[in-house]
Amino acid sequence: MIVLGVILLVIGLVTGVSILWTIGIVLAAIGLVFWVLGATGRAVGGRRHYW
Repeated sequence: MIVLGVILLVIGLVTGVSILWTIGIVLAAIGLVFWVLGATGRAVGGRRHYW
């Protein structure tokens, strides 16, 4: 999810499409939250770790 968010951020920046920029920020932020929660040992979405 983090990688997809970063890809959308880059595409949105290059093409100037603001919706891709917004979706990229949201996906990257959600991915980072899931990653941090998984790294601290909390179950995320029924899994012990989130990749």
